[in-house]
Amino acid sequence: MQEVSRVRSTKRRPFQRNPKLAEPIGKEQIHLEMLHPQYVSGFIDGEGSFSVSINHHKTLKSGIEIKPEFEIELRADDREILERIVATIGCGKIYDCSYERYGWFPHAKFKVTSTREMVEKLFPFLDQNPLQAKKAKVYVLFREIVFAIRRKEHLTDAGFVRIQVLRNEMRKFGKKHNYSATFDAPMETARIRENRSSGGVGHDS
Repeated sequence: MQEVSRVRSTKRRPFQRNPKLAEPIGKEQIHLEMLHPQYVSGFIDGEGSFSVSINHHKTLKSGIEIKPEFEIELRADDREILERIVATIGCGKIYDCSYERYGWFPHAKFKVTSTREMVEKLFPFLDQNPLQAKKAKVYVLFREIVFAIRRKEHLTDAGFVRIQVLRNEMRKFGKKHNYSATFDAPMETARIRENRSSGGVGHDS
C-alpha cells in the first residue's frame, strides 16, 4: 500500500515532519519478544518489498542518487508485529503513515535504508532463513546491488550500468508489465511518503 507522488529533482522543499505523527522508532526503543526467524522470513515473502530507486541529485558529485530500500507496510493496528520483526532482525525503523485524504486507515511501515544495516543485519538474517517464494530471486538481485554500492561501483560508468541492469531484472518480478529498460529521470522520481507533511520529502541516514 503506497502513496506515490511525482517529485521534481531540481528543487526540493525542506523536509518537515508531520506533527500529528509520532517520531520513527528503532530497535533501541522496542522491548518485545522476538519472533521465530522462519515466521519472519515467511512474512517477508508475503508482505516485504525490496526496491531500488535511481534519481537525479544536484548536490551529489555523480549527479545521480541510488537508494536501495527494504520495507514492510501494514495497517497501524498491526504495528506490534512490525516492532517484533525489528526486534528479531535487529535493524531498521518504524514510521507512522497517514493517508487521511484517501479515507484509509493509518498505517505503520518498517523500513531499512542503511546499506550498512542491510549488510550487517538484514542480509545475514535472510541468508540464514531463506525466502521461499519468487521474492527470493528479487532478494538475490537486491543484495547484489547493495554490495556493489558498498564497493562504490556505482561511481563508475560500468558499475552504474550494471546496477541499472540488475534493477530492471528486479522489476520484471513486479506487478507492472511495462517496466523501463532505460534510465528515465521523470519516471524514477516516485517517492513514498512516511512521517512527513505533504509538502516535504525527507531522507533516512
